[in-house]
Amino acid sequence: PVRMAAACLLGGVTAEMPAADEAACYLELGCGIGVGALLIAASNPAWKVVAVDYNPAHIAIANGLARAARIDNIQFLESDIVELAAGGSAAASIPAADFVSMHGLWSWVSREVRDGIVRLLAAKTRPGALVHVSYNALPGWQGALAMQRLIYEAGRRTAGRSDQQAEAGLALAKDLKAAEAFYLGESALSRELIDNIHGASREYLGHEYMNAYWAPAFHADVAAAMAGAKLDFVASGNLLENFPELMMKPEQRTLMDRYTDPVMRELIKDICSQRALRHDIYVRGARRLRNAERDAAIERLTITPGIIPSELQTTLKVPGGTAEMSEPLKALMAAAMEGPTTIGALRARDPAHSNPSELLSVLVGTNQCQIAPYIGVAQPASANRLNRVLGDRIKNIVDARNSGLACAPLSTGFTAPPLLQFVPHFAFPLDEFFERQAVARESVGERQDPAAHCGD
Repeated sequence: PVRMAAACLLGGVTAEMPAADEAACYLELGCGIGVGALLIAASNPAWKVVAVDYNPAHIAIANGLARAARIDNIQFLESDIVELAAGGSAAASIPAADFVSMHGLWSWVSREVRDGIVRLLAAKTRPGALVHVSYNALPGWQGALAMQRLIYEAGRRTAGRSDQQAEAGLALAKDLKAAEAFYLGESALSRELIDNIHGASREYLGHEYMNAYWAPAFHADVAAAMAGAKLDFVASGNLLENFPELMMKPEQRTLMDRYTDPVMRELIKDICSQRALRHDIYVRGARRLRNAERDAAIERLTITPGIIPSELQTTLKVPGGTAEMSEPLKALMAAAMEGPTTIGALRARDPAHSNPSELLSVLVGTNQCQIAPYIGVAQPASANRLNRVLGDRIKNIVDARNSGLACAPLSTGFTAPPLLQFVPHFAFPLDEFFERQAVARESVGERQDPAAHCGD
């Protein structure tokens, strides 16, 4: 939610996080095994969290985690969204939501389900609610449509689990690419996926490539659908994508600037950029801010570093090429590594060479800092319990992937390497958390091969 609110501010729309002890409702559609929803619930004990998934095995695992961590402000629902949107007792148990997130859902379900999503959002979002939707985007996926269909059709003709079917289809795609199949060699996206997908999780392979309803979408079509729930598109949840200077060449920006309509501008941006996955933020009833109001709201945001100073990156790879930060901006980014501060306090060091939106985006949009709306709030027992439960699930540090740990000052989970998650008693202040995270990253050599350190 805090990233959704930040994106809204960048888009010039009012968005405020509730107070730390204020009630709110977070709804997640397509929650999987529920780790993300649990991190939100554990970090915000005053909130009500409702998480929905069609797969009963996912909900069984999620409920088990909630019981083990004794998280009592979350409700997991095994439900078909079409049925849920039709009403009934399950729908009645869902409060009006302040925040909604659906990741990995829209592009992977039938038209009937997408229509159900819109009806559910219309019924269950309160005025001012923020909604996040991710989806495979067109034309970004255009060059890989043949590859996906090839993997799907070959997989269907193979026995086994969906991930095994996807692997069989991928093997055929690799062979055809080696045989110089035109459409597998012409597309940069197809080449990249075929060459680098071997490390993907089996859940991803089955979800992405063995899905009968897989359908990338143009932003304009998603925005038109969301309008049926009175939802207005505001901005990208990937903060850096809200800056055309980083996404497009000057000549492309000049052509885009012929239009003020945001849907048309996003279409041109997508045509000019290689953006295969979109994270869009919508608001039910956008309240527009004047520039001065927007800047003041951003300056009030508190941020805290998520890396150690030696890891700070000031040369960024962006769709428009490589962006080298100016020397004054580099100095402000380095100052942000000193500890929790506000965007306004950082800007006060050199107000002539930065603006609030730019500073927020290059620090938070690159995940080098995190927004901390509840800095100073004590870590609740529920968050500590969940972190222990999640840590207990790691049996092998080498094979484990980065995951999240609940962090109340951030109002969400914080990505942590497996070594830190493996610590059995995660219960220490935020400043010590970041210190231990840095030590863990240096010990494992996160920027190198973690397997090289596993024997120490």
